[in-house]
Amino acid sequence: MNLLARSTDYAVRAILFMAQDPDQVTSTAELESELGLPRPFMRKTLQTLQKSGYLDSVKGNKGGFTLNRLPSAIRVFDLMTIFQGHISLGECLFKKELCSCVKSCPLRKEVKKMELGLLERLKKLTIADLMKDQKAGI
Repeated sequence: MNLLARSTDYAVRAILFMAQDPDQVTSTAELESELGLPRPFMRKTLQTLQKSGYLDSVKGNKGGFTLNRLPSAIRVFDLMTIFQGHISLGECLFKKELCSCVKSCPLRKEVKKMELGLLERLKKLTIADLMKDQKAGI
């Protein structure tokens, strides 16, 4: 089970890069060069972020994308939801149809408690928080 999908990871990395100089227009070629992210995948990721209101696109020869929100207004949970949909860690590994005790499973109850704590923390975590951690070397 992966908590973060590749598209979410790329989106967070791209936004972190762009947030360091929010007025700068960033191209997919620049993200490919600076972060080693594949251009076709980044193009799709950035277009999704633009359609979701996180980025503005700049057309033309020196085109690319700029941040449309402050880093403190971009929550990691929201990015995860855009790229991954509903986030749930407590799904039964064997799927509900194979498990007759899904409602009474003590392990699932514990995982659900952990999930609630994790999701609450992710809902509070912003790009600005990650930038602070990045500068502190965490």
